Amino acid sequence: MQKRFKRKSNPLQSRGNIIAIIKEKNLKVRNVAHDSDLDIEALRRYILGKQIMGIDKLIRISKALNVEISELFRNL
Repeated sequence: MQKRFKRKSNPLQSRGNIIAIIKEKNLKVRNVAHDSDLDIEALRRYILGKQIMGIDKLIRISKALNVEISELFRNL
């Protein structure tokens, strides 16, 4: 049986800022997922850190949130 290891923190860990921006703008995760052309479950996995987010996904999410990509990395 293969051992499962918990992933260490994602180097592109901007999930806390994504959640904060969604709350600031009173948006819903499903709407952000739709606007960024992502599956809602995929976006949730990115936010929870269960899946590694690529640069292309960061660009899509930042456009859906109407913020600069640098805003996703503030306070890191």
